[in-house]
Amino acid sequence: MNHVLCGLAANAALPFELVERLISVADADIAEDLATRADLSHGQAVALAARVGESAVRLAYEGRLTSADIDPVAQPRAALALLDEGAGDPAWARLFAADPEVERREKLAACPGLPLAVREMLAADRDVRVVAELALWTSADMAVRLARHPHAEVRRALAANEATPPDVLAMLITGEGLPPAQRCLVCDVEQTPFVHDSECPRLDCDLRSGASCAGLHESTVLETAGLALQNPATPVEAVVRFADHPSMLLRLHLAARTDLPPQVGARLAGDPVPGVRADLAGNPAIDDTLIRTLAADRDHDVQRSVAHNPRVPLDVLSRLAGTVKLGPTLLPRIATASPAEVEELARSSNPAVRMLLAERRDLPDEIRDALAADRDARVVKSIAPHPGLCERQLRGMVERHGVQVVARVAANLGAPPALLEDLAQLLPPVRKALREIARHSNATGPALLACLADRRARPIAAGHPALPPPVIVDLLADDDWQVVEAAAANPSLPPAVMARLVPEPSGA
Repeated sequence: MNHVLCGLAANAALPFELVERLISVADADIAEDLATRADLSHGQAVALAARVGESAVRLAYEGRLTSADIDPVAQPRAALALLDEGAGDPAWARLFAADPEVERREKLAACPGLPLAVREMLAADRDVRVVAELALWTSADMAVRLARHPHAEVRRALAANEATPPDVLAMLITGEGLPPAQRCLVCDVEQTPFVHDSECPRLDCDLRSGASCAGLHESTVLETAGLALQNPATPVEAVVRFADHPSMLLRLHLAARTDLPPQVGARLAGDPVPGVRADLAGNPAIDDTLIRTLAADRDHDVQRSVAHNPRVPLDVLSRLAGTVKLGPTLLPRIATASPAEVEELARSSNPAVRMLLAERRDLPDEIRDALAADRDARVVKSIAPHPGLCERQLRGMVERHGVQVVARVAANLGAPPALLEDLAQLLPPVRKALREIARHSNATGPALLACLADRRARPIAAGHPALPPPVIVDLLADDDWQVVEAAAANPSLPPAVMARLVPEPSGA
């Protein structure tokens, strides 16, 4: 891989004529970057697809090619990409529905807006993978018909399709009203009873891990129930039966449903598996009583999920803040706190609560400023990136709390150039701060030069347009390929250097 040319292909400042020249010498790696250029013209896209056939798929998804540019016989993958985007020639759909390659028919089955005649062909396909893919994406009317398909894999796919009618989803779970499935992927290829080894050494084996069949297609039936439980279109009346199911995975899916009846939630709150209780604790459908019950759970993950529940009462959240490690994150309940609640939280005697509030980025000036002057470093660290803080406040944070807050101060989008330079020169260096400075729009050349000394900040700094051009040129010979690509993609790379780096097409 030529990392210099790959970087140039992504360089937004690459002149039009050099884009043309790069297309003429492009390989698959260079074409991948060229295909995503915002300034790529239609003519250049056509030329790139002709030069590197594989790029036509990406170009089609990027909207750079039209059906007039694609030969479906010579470029089937690109044609299918256009169909997938709803921009292909409708006549192609019938062509691919009869394609001898199953992968193409399977890809077609996932495309939107297929004509009814084509959907009928795919529904009757001889390969179950094609029918299952159709079932995953098809419309309600076709889903009703496919629910009676004799293969369990098709029914499994229907269970994940949100267009499948609720009554059909209920039947897929219970089996009531449907003839039993006759086959599954396991008994298609193995003598039953059979359980697939999770560490199966066979390279040609496509069975899912843990797949099993003893005559009733057990693993596929279980997976069908799991997908239906995760499908919001499945009626809650059909899923409550799984509250005591021996499968932990099914109980996990049930605990996360946002239409969970209170009585079912209460049963799951006593589940022996902490993961089930944790999923329930984060469910916005549960009421205050259940939230308070789960907040008293001894498991840390359960309590953590309660804290992340958007409906957790603030008094519960305040208690959890002092005992559960939540980290610097904006919790949903904090994000939706009313102005009066924000004032209450700001006055909390618990610094962990003030820290949670400080993660908001829309605080009133007076509350922001009070938190910026907080005596607790955790609070200051959280408020440091808040917009509107002046240089004096940011420098004061560093003076009071030192290395604990430097990286978050450097992440403040309003941090002035002089401050960033000073932070970059700290000894010993604060490596997280160097990475923030390297990507900061206000970073200056001197600050970026300091960032180059850090292994993880170096590739970021190499792509910063404020880096001095001679340094950018030197970085093109760096030992780290990520640095090389970033330097080549730097819009401040001199055009004359770009011209020297892009080879002339052979025969020119």
